[in-house]
Amino acid sequence: MLSKNKNNNSTKIPLLEVRDLTKVFGTLKANDKINLKIEKGEIHALLGENGAGKSTLVKMLYGSLQPTSGKIFWKAEPVSMLSPFQARATGVGMVFQHFSLFESLTVADNIVLSLGPEYSVEQVARDAEKLSADYGLPLKADSIIGDLSVGERQRVEIVRCLLQNPQLIILDEPTSVLTPQEADNLFVTLKRLRNEGRSILYISHRLDEVQKLCDKATILRNGKWISECIPKKETAASLATMMVGEDIADIKRTNSKSKKQRDVLLSVNDANLEQDNPFAVELKNIHLEIRSGEIVGIAGVAGNGQNELFSLLSGEATTPKNAISIRGKQVGNLDVNERRQLGAAFVPEERLGHGAVPNAALTQNMILTRHQSDKVAFKKYGAIGYIWQEMVTKATKRVCDIMDVRKAGEDPVAGSLSGGNLQKFIMGRELDRQPSVFVVNQPTWGVDAGAAQRIRQTMIDLAKSGSAVLVISQDLDEILEMSDRIVVMHEGTLIEAGPAHSITREHIGLLMGGMGQQTSTTDTANKGATNAS
Repeated sequence: MLSKNKNNNSTKIPLLEVRDLTKVFGTLKANDKINLKIEKGEIHALLGENGAGKSTLVKMLYGSLQPTSGKIFWKAEPVSMLSPFQARATGVGMVFQHFSLFESLTVADNIVLSLGPEYSVEQVARDAEKLSADYGLPLKADSIIGDLSVGERQRVEIVRCLLQNPQLIILDEPTSVLTPQEADNLFVTLKRLRNEGRSILYISHRLDEVQKLCDKATILRNGKWISECIPKKETAASLATMMVGEDIADIKRTNSKSKKQRDVLLSVNDANLEQDNPFAVELKNIHLEIRSGEIVGIAGVAGNGQNELFSLLSGEATTPKNAISIRGKQVGNLDVNERRQLGAAFVPEERLGHGAVPNAALTQNMILTRHQSDKVAFKKYGAIGYIWQEMVTKATKRVCDIMDVRKAGEDPVAGSLSGGNLQKFIMGRELDRQPSVFVVNQPTWGVDAGAAQRIRQTMIDLAKSGSAVLVISQDLDEILEMSDRIVVMHEGTLIEAGPAHSITREHIGLLMGGMGQQTSTTDTANKGATNAS
């Protein structure tokens, strides 16, 4: 009987299989003899740390990269995915984490650009609206992308993929921009696709949703296959341990009682910001106070003014002098470097181009945000300033060691790092200054579970030391785990949600979607001060 079952399993043909798939970049083996099987009608998770090889693997499956060695099989037949076009023709579709949409064009225009010349905009518009309605992903084909929420834009990406009738859909961090309610709706759609016989390769750092949704999981570590498991039989902790190779330490929270009577270090009083482009969000009557030792989390669906708020706080956008104060000094009209000199530090959402210069070395990127605010890295003599290279090199090495930044070479250019490793470097660069006010937008975006815990603990320790920390994040688990108080951003306004220990994910999700009782901005500021004290 056992032998019969074994034979039955051995004759089952997977939809996609890779055998000993290897990709070498110079001396680096990004993928080292990876084996993977995805069955028809299966949701299969692909898990691993940043730099584990997930992106390299799926790029080979989608034809964006070619393997150095190894084979890809489609329905037991060897195939060569020479381009994304060939992958789509074979039956593989992919929805990337970062959208590739033209904001000034309509939904139909964006979709037709990815299809063949035989498709008309009118036909695509009809098909897209019908398919989106059938799968519970409602869209209007004539909507301008720039007018859509981030969740709606993701629907466009999924509908565009589904219109190509894929048998295997690769999803990269699909819920990172969604409210809990939108994520639940997406899960319903994905389960329906599975029931129709389609397969899904699901990449996510959110292990609770992997447990809830996925039938199997393959774990990669350092470019190698580690194991395959059934997520429902694991815990989030055991999955994380398989990913990083060791237990992940629990977050150690601050003691909220220690915040009594502490000074307000960051204050925003009735700040406004007009749109600087047609797709920007206007900020209206922003009130916010953060005290020494306090972590305030700002939750919200992307595109509701978080980037504009960051620009206002960092000094990239200015406002009347008295609208913003840092450590009691009015700074509304001061630029980024002047605010840094007061002990503030800022980490933007966009890593490359905003947080770091892609073609500059890590030491050079270290200098960029510290040359006027950190005398260890830069010292002025009259009108001439020169860099203490040894000190900069030591600071860069210290940050890379503490944050476990994995890189090729001692001082590579920032653009050569994986997204997660670059995020660790940028976070470490600013935290290394021990700022008294720390404002960060998406601190652990695309970062694996172990590194995310390290980053969160470092921010909590910073608050313990007496700093004020503001965390803007689309990850509700992160917001709830770290924050003393939670505020929701919706359509350019702030809505007080309450102390983190007494609020539910569902309530936050409703506020993120614009539902529920909205506290006035004046009440928000008053309540924030009361909760903090």
